Amino acid sequence: MRVCYVDEAGCLGVLPSATSEIQPVFVIAGISVPRDQLTDLTHDFLSLKKRFYPGAHTGAYLDTVKDEIKGADLRKYIASGTHKQRRHTIGFIDKGLALLIAHNARLFGRLWVKGIGTPFAGRSIYTYSMQDICTSFQHQLAAINDVGFVIADSRNKPSNALVAHSIFTQMFRTAGNPYERIVEMPTFGHSDNHVGLQLADLVCSALLFPMAVFTYCTGHVTSLHVRPGYQSLKQRYADQIRGLQFRYEEPLTGRWRGGIIVNDAIGQRSGAEMFRVEPTP
Repeated sequence: MRVCYVDEAGCLGVLPSATSEIQPVFVIAGISVPRDQLTDLTHDFLSLKKRFYPGAHTGAYLDTVKDEIKGADLRKYIASGTHKQRRHTIGFIDKGLALLIAHNARLFGRLWVKGIGTPFAGRSIYTYSMQDICTSFQHQLAAINDVGFVIADSRNKPSNALVAHSIFTQMFRTAGNPYERIVEMPTFGHSDNHVGLQLADLVCSALLFPMAVFTYCTGHVTSLHVRPGYQSLKQRYADQIRGLQFRYEEPLTGRWRGGIIVNDAIGQRSGAEMFRVEPTP
């Protein structure tokens, strides 16, 4: 069995202008991890937090899970922190990504670059994105002849129920279940109880969000969310994020799907731009 942990970064609000303080990007992604590696991954990540942030975790060892290192804070330190903060943050992200790679994690999701002054149907986009994540997860499970379960970061009961019901109606439709290898509807957990959700937050908030903002919004949006310092994250981590993706080929069309799919309403650029790094002069 594999467990897919889903988190998001950004907000579902409309971007009214190029100078608005609304976040210009919304990203939601799932990290799929083998069930038999969850125990080791959990202990490895708790040890990593104790090593890098000893002052923040002074209680019992297992209580360390409750003290979260938020991805939004990590990207802030990268963009505007001191040299010492940036070096420390890079070290923590390096080790966190290394854990995902070592424990055979795979990544897939949707990245939405909002149009400036155009509609953004946040509720529908979130629901559609969750269905798309389940589709990619289903293809991964089929490829390895396994079954899986989805745990998403909880928002609120009405929002959670809406998303779960959208999957429910597909699972039990008369035309057949498109997610036959996913054993139940997505359930919703609190990140202070799931190391998998904390690692999903690290990937979404500390990496995918700033990389996307730099790639697709630079030169178009001028707000506190678009920071030149994010370029260093893209240069350092683009190859590793690309390598974590699970992608699959559609048998009828031959098109590749999965991984991080980008919908760019500003420049209509492809997802490949996320991973294209200009050589250092």
